[in-house]
Amino acid sequence: MTGQPFPAGAPVPVRPAGPPPELLRRRSSVLTRVTMAVLGVGALLIAVLVVVFGGPVAAVVTTLLAAVSFPLLIWVCFWLDRYEPEPGRYRLAALGWGAVVAVVISFVGEQLLFQLPGTDSFVDTAVIAPLVEEAGKGLFLLAVVLLRRQQVHGVLDGLVYAALVGIGFAFVEDVLYYLSALVQSGGIGLTVTFILRGVISPFAHPLFTAATGLGVGLAVSTRRPVLRWLAPALGFVVAVVLHGVWNGSTYYGSDGFSTAYGAIMLPALVVVLAVALWARVREGRMLTAALVQTTSLGWTRPEEIRWVARLADRVSSRGYARQHGGPPAAAAMRAFQQTLTEIAFLHLRALAGTAPPDVNQRMLGLLQHAQALRPWVILPPTAGRPPLRWPPTALPPGTLPPPAPGGPTAGPPPGSPAAPPPAAPPSAYGPPPPGGWPGVR
Repeated sequence: MTGQPFPAGAPVPVRPAGPPPELLRRRSSVLTRVTMAVLGVGALLIAVLVVVFGGPVAAVVTTLLAAVSFPLLIWVCFWLDRYEPEPGRYRLAALGWGAVVAVVISFVGEQLLFQLPGTDSFVDTAVIAPLVEEAGKGLFLLAVVLLRRQQVHGVLDGLVYAALVGIGFAFVEDVLYYLSALVQSGGIGLTVTFILRGVISPFAHPLFTAATGLGVGLAVSTRRPVLRWLAPALGFVVAVVLHGVWNGSTYYGSDGFSTAYGAIMLPALVVVLAVALWARVREGRMLTAALVQTTSLGWTRPEEIRWVARLADRVSSRGYARQHGGPPAAAAMRAFQQTLTEIAFLHLRALAGTAPPDVNQRMLGLLQHAQALRPWVILPPTAGRPPLRWPPTALPPGTLPPPAPGGPTAGPPPGSPAAPPPAAPPSAYGPPPPGGWPGVR
């Protein structure tokens, strides 16, 4: 519906110029600031080393060539992550970890392990390098789960974070390979290396690490203790095996490379993309169902659901808000949509038994944030739009009953005189916070 004219509705009330800045800005922690500083310094040091090794002209050329391969892959990651987009600082941290920390870990680890007795070039390339590099990249996922558990909610989050780490790693590795090819073999060597790495297989490192991300995503979304440990381990093993087969295929000439590419790499890429697309569709259905449930609880309003649950309507509603309230209204709408999305998915995690121990405090903070944003939210009219269907199979059994016939937008909003009082929170939440759960007003 993006770009379509909006149906006529009641006049939009005049609102203040915009919400307070603190409602639109998420505070960054000391850990986040330290992480960004360390990654920035590391990236600067790597850039200096590249310039010293190959000279400024070669460094610029190889960096630009490496940059050609990855905007599309990054866009795919962001497109998959649209329902509940991860904060920009975490996306940047994932890219930076791959480009800096994982590269340093791999360089140091490989230099040490390559000296072990009994190793040769094949073992170094097909066994040691995959083990060290996938461990270095996978450590980011482990760090996020341990330090910022609330940022990884399921399979899609694990895949997206892992792919971004792989993209960052591949970018720096490509720069180094292109620089080496240019120094040793000139323009011809650089061209061949660019075709092999930048055209034919830019997805290799993101694909390898995605296997680890898939395992981590399964672990954080299950209540089975065995699977919580087994899934990440199996994902890491698959990542190492894929990486090892890919590296080892180069020892068998063009036939070995072509076989590995056609019989293993491309099918694995299709499988990962299919899983990611399935997870994205499922996430959208679960978001709609969860928003309907939070409406039954009195936490959200029926007229708010479609402007959060449907991606096209999200964009359309921000355009409507900008048209009637300017950029501040569009920013308020974006922040409101993000907050309601976080409410919905935290609600789902509570129902599934995978929410953090402080779920009550987190939910209370999100509800208060949404309530503070509402005075600046300008919703488009819904006249003439098809009703939003509730997917009853998107949530686990035993949760709240579906809404009454007539659809989620039927009836007065919660809190009005004719509306029923807000329901109690699900038992999975435990006791409510002091003062009770706030409903919408």
